[in-house]
Amino acid sequence: MEQKNLTSTVTEFVLLGLTQSPELQRFLFIIFSIVYLTTWLGNFIIITTVISNHRLHTPMYFLLANLAFIDISDSTVSVPKMLLGLLSQHKTISYNECILQMFFFHFIAGAMVLLLVVMAADRYVAIHKPLQYLTIMNRGVCVGLVAGTWMGGLAHSAIQIGLILQLPFCGSNVLDNFYCDIPQVVKLACTDTYLFELLMVSQSGVLAIIVFILLLISYTIILVKIRTHLKEGKHKALSTCGTQIIVLCLIFIPFIFIYARPFRKFPIDKVVSVLYTVITPMLNPIIYTLRNTEMKKPIRRLMSRILFSGREMKM
Repeated sequence: MEQKNLTSTVTEFVLLGLTQSPELQRFLFIIFSIVYLTTWLGNFIIITTVISNHRLHTPMYFLLANLAFIDISDSTVSVPKMLLGLLSQHKTISYNECILQMFFFHFIAGAMVLLLVVMAADRYVAIHKPLQYLTIMNRGVCVGLVAGTWMGGLAHSAIQIGLILQLPFCGSNVLDNFYCDIPQVVKLACTDTYLFELLMVSQSGVLAIIVFILLLISYTIILVKIRTHLKEGKHKALSTCGTQIIVLCLIFIPFIFIYARPFRKFPIDKVVSVLYTVITPMLNPIIYTLRNTEMKKPIRRLMSRILFSGREMKM
């Protein structure tokens, strides 16, 4: 791969991608295309089901539909560029496009983290104050909380990108990744980045660890409450909380691995990046629907209506 002259300002970055083998690139293109389509289909079905089924017009499913939208958005930021790179031997991304990709990636990731906090709070209220649940988590509150998650994500991303924009890039322009991300981009700056790295680790990694621990503690309290006090609907409540804990682990553990350490490169970094940018957005709808009877039945009815209307059109 060609590198820019060490004295010129970087105007584009070269992405090394996942592999240099043409055969493996074609194989991965097929696999990740299927994963990306499955991500769109699964999350779109959840959103459509929640909107079309009146029984699912509750705070929990409103938040779930928003998580599905975030999953679609999250995968769309990086996966299309990765798929294009798998079809090309010359993988480049302009400086401005790289900045935009990092901005939207951290914007959506920040919103996702905050939405998971809101979903934990929703379960806490549902278990500890069941009689006041719908009054506390009314439509206005839910919309306000979701709007707050997006505003929080915007603030988080703006700080990250604001720091990046202050760095000069005049040396190497080769990124050993399949998309632009802050840990790799910062290392290419032709200045001392120690302070920037500390600020960004605290902004992303340390914050993620604190939120993850607090969420695990809150879900532990909820599970204890369910086991000791709840008599009716215990299985449903345990299943819902168990599902959310699985999703938490799928999102936070890879994220913490990448962002909560000094910006050093490990061979497994790309695999972990694939996990939380490509695989997890596909797994979330599968996990929620497999463990949730209230979702499975409306989804079956929705799919039946779609198939039945398709047959009528053919006739």
